[in-house]
Parts: sequence; structure tokens; C-alpha cells
Amino acid sequence: MNASEFRKKGKEMVDYVADYMEGIEKRQVYPDVEPGYLRPLIPATAPQEPETFEAIMNDVEKIIMPGVTHWHSPHFFAYFPTASSYPAMLADMLCGAIGCIGFSWAASPACTELETVMMDWLGKMLELPETFLAESAGEGGGVIQGSASEATLVALLAARTRVTRQLQITSPELSQAAIMEKLVAYSSDQVVATLGTTSCCSFDNLLEVGPICNQENVWLHIDAAYAGSAFICPEFRHLLNGVEFADSFNFNPHKWLLVNFDCSAMWVKKRSSLTGAFKLDPLYLKHSHQDSGLITDYRHWQLPLGRRFRSLKMWFVFRMYGVKGLQAYIRKHVQLSHEFESLVRRDPCFEICAEVTLGLVCFRLKGSNKLNEALLEKINNARKIHLVPCHLKDKFVLRFAICSRTVESVHIQQAWKHIKELATQLLQTEKE
Repeated sequence: MNASEFRKKGKEMVDYVADYMEGIEKRQVYPDVEPGYLRPLIPATAPQEPETFEAIMNDVEKIIMPGVTHWHSPHFFAYFPTASSYPAMLADMLCGAIGCIGFSWAASPACTELETVMMDWLGKMLELPETFLAESAGEGGGVIQGSASEATLVALLAARTRVTRQLQITSPELSQAAIMEKLVAYSSDQVVATLGTTSCCSFDNLLEVGPICNQENVWLHIDAAYAGSAFICPEFRHLLNGVEFADSFNFNPHKWLLVNFDCSAMWVKKRSSLTGAFKLDPLYLKHSHQDSGLITDYRHWQLPLGRRFRSLKMWFVFRMYGVKGLQAYIRKHVQLSHEFESLVRRDPCFEICAEVTLGLVCFRLKGSNKLNEALLEKINNARKIHLVPCHLKDKFVLRFAICSRTVESVHIQQAWKHIKELATQLLQTEKE
């Protein structure tokens, strides 16, 4: 494919994507396929001769789309949102075109410097303490990781390195093995200090946990993977109170802030805590500016060596929506969650199982776990909407998460009507 062909097919692809997004509501949200459906539909080996773009796109509709769960459908209420916006898609195209591998400043200066600035922009939106910002001339800073899980692992490894080195200084008689035996990581059943748990969007009390961690010199990592986006709204910022006690903090703009996956924002108070754990300096990666103190080499802040130009997505989205546009988007989702909550509360057959703070509603039919398992099975088998469950205090609970960028009140009303109809059928069967 040459540049001329790329121009033509690229425009066709943009049209296909726009048509897909505009027509996604009409597609069945949850696929009706069995495991292994795809292999019989494609050849057992790669083609020896080139195939046409048209043939590939035909197969996208015939083979791929029937097996896609449409996360961006306004009928998708499972898991948590995965962000999607046209500005982010355009930025991803540009990222792919530039194709740099930004492991160091020298590998592509703009890739590194834009990331540093975007992390400061986002930190200011959240009103993070200045100690987490690179521009404050302090010891902190931000980095884009691939996921919140990755950020948690990075924090854990950095914490292990920090305490190991402290013990090597204070107790030089201890061997490496003896030191490792002394290390302890404290967690709840949600893993780390969490703001907006996956099950029910509950919040740990940082103002209680934080001072204890600081007093005991325990690394405190805070995971706000889903909820963190909401903290750009002043009315939700109090949920982040206590972040000043943290050594590291992370949330996913790729969940709820219109920045397409992958983009997980992580800040640390002391960047040396990361670079001390992950520093890698073979001769072929060194460059003349690395010791200047003016730049960052992000390969020392992460597990992989390579990294994409992900900050372009943040730059495009932040500029084309503005902070006010992003706040309005968050507030709309929260409003819709409370609309669904009010519908549930008005029906005596159902109950709300956790406080509705942001965009997640946990609810269930009053009755046994088996009854609610049957209800969820009926909902997902009908494939008009898609939900997933959780367990709260041994109760089987249905989660209703506001996810799609295009979801409106009418979709909430339709979903509730559908759920009620299936619940009525189920209750009638139970009586018989």
C-alpha cells in the first residue's frame, strides 16, 4: 500500500469507524457465539499472495463483528467504562504514524516532554499536592503506565527496593535472603488502598490509613482506577482527601476520561523511588543530556523498555473537550446512575446494595442468590443489555455501570423496563 492508496483506504476506514460508532446502538451488545467460533471461518495458514483491503473489510463484518462485545454501545452496562472519543482516536492514528519508541528523551524528545507536561495538566485538574508535579521543581512527577495493575506492580517493586536498601544500610549484617524474609505487604481483599472499588465503588478512608503508613514508613499506593476521573469535578474532589499521605497514586483516564486505552496515569512523590528500582543504562541507550537534571528517561519509571507516544491522546482530548467539557461528561454519567437508582428504589421487589456515589449502581432482587443468578442469566442471554455481577457480604449482586459515551436517559429507562420484565417472568416461574 503506497501513500496514495493509504489516503483512499484511510478515508474509507474513517467512514467505517464513524458508521460503526453512529450505528452501534442497533448492534446486539453481547455476541451470540460459542468458544472456538472463529477458527473454522478463516484459513488455517496465512495467505501466500496479497489480499485486497476490500476483502479484509468484508471479513471484518462477517467474521469479527459477530464475536465482538460492543463496549461502547449505550446498552453496555458491564464492568466499568472504557473511554472512547474521536479526538483520542485521531491522536492514536498520529501516534501510530510517528511510531517512535520513547524509552528515553533522546529517542524522541517531544514524546517524553509532552508526557511530563500532560501529567502535570492532569494532576492540576485533580488538585494533586504540588509534590506530585514535575513542574514544582520537587522530587515528584507523573508517568503513563499501561494499566492500574501495572502501576500497582511498579509501586510494589519500588517499595520493595526502597525498604531493602534501607535495611542494607541500617542492618548490614543481614543477607539478601534474610531481608526478603522480613518484607511484608499489607492489603485488603481489594488489594491496595482503593478509591472506587471494582465491586461496588466503595472508598477507603485515606485520612485514617495515610498517617499510619507515614508513621510506620510504609509505602502507600492508592488505586483510583475508575473513580479518579471524577475528581476533576469539585463536588467529588473530597473523595481524594488524604492523597497527600501517599507515595504513589494512580487512576485510568482510559476508563472514564475519554482517553482511549491504554492510558493509566501514575504519580510519585519521589521519582528516584522508581528510577532506583528500574534504572537501566546500557551504553546504547545513553545520551548526552541524561545527567542534565532537566529531562526524564521514562524507561526508568516502568517495567517495559519501549513505550508509545500515549500523551498525544491526552493532549488532543484535553484541548478539544476542555476541563468543563470533561466535567460535564462525568456529571452526566453520575446523574444517569442516580436516575437508575431511583427506578430501582421505587420497586418493592428490588433493593439497592451499596451507596451510589458515582456511576455504578449495585442492586438485586430481594431473595436468594440463586434467584439473582437466574435473573442475570436471563438478562445476558437476552442480549439486549449486558451486565456483570459481584459478591457483597455473601450476596450475589448485579452491577449496573454507566459506560457508553453516547448513553442517554432513554437507554436507562429501556434497560430498567427490560430488567423488570425479565424479573417478573422469573418471579412468576418461581411461584409456579
